[in-house]
Amino acid sequence: MTQSQETTHFGEQTVALEDKQGLVNKVFHDVADRYDLMNDLMSGGVHRLWKDAMVSELAPPRAGTRPYRVLDMAGGTGDIGERIVNASMGYAEVVVADINADMLRVGAERARSWRYPGQVSFLEANAEELPFESNSFDAYTIAFGIRNVPRIQKALDEAHRVLKRGGRILVLEFSQVDVPGLEAFYKLYSDRVIPPLGRVVTGDAQPYQYFIESIRKFPDPALFGSMLAKAGFKRVKHTSYTGNIATLFSGWKI
Repeated sequence: MTQSQETTHFGEQTVALEDKQGLVNKVFHDVADRYDLMNDLMSGGVHRLWKDAMVSELAPPRAGTRPYRVLDMAGGTGDIGERIVNASMGYAEVVVADINADMLRVGAERARSWRYPGQVSFLEANAEELPFESNSFDAYTIAFGIRNVPRIQKALDEAHRVLKRGGRILVLEFSQVDVPGLEAFYKLYSDRVIPPLGRVVTGDAQPYQYFIESIRKFPDPALFGSMLAKAGFKRVKHTSYTGNIATLFSGWKI
């Protein structure tokens, strides 16, 4: 089957594989300037705690004999990059990469007021075809971005390629709630509250309808863990947060 014949999901829609990236780009173009505000409103600020936990798990060093380089993929607005640099007390060097120029614009503007602005750079890049040499990063992070990649396995393969031996991948992503009672409430909240809230804040409900649908299409933790293993990562594990609303995956290149 050729690429032009392959299909994938865009939320609940079935689309040509080569069309998905453009559709995703439009979604993030439309919400870039208020993306983080919507995250706060949708999660009641809990997404910040999940991201803090991700960076605590990474535990970037504060000193060393060589640079500690991190690739934060789909990092757009820079909130993970800033956390990593701050946690390392300015030692880590973070490349924030994103395929969406509008998200990067927001992040680069914010970075000017960061505590360590010189330790981060912003680069437009495709997760499936990274413009970096093999074995060039100590860590690869991606928060709430992997589900938007058309070819997830290819992106994980690329993550493994660019990591050094001993390097680590951390993936934070929404998952399927598995707590009775919370599951029904979360579904009702997602369907009835989030898209209308998106319309009020950003002027358009459609991007947030896509976000909800894309979460439901994302592989469950066991399946995604097997995808990390297929890419070559070892000691793969996952930790669920808040009734499995979000899950943090970890793996090592050994």
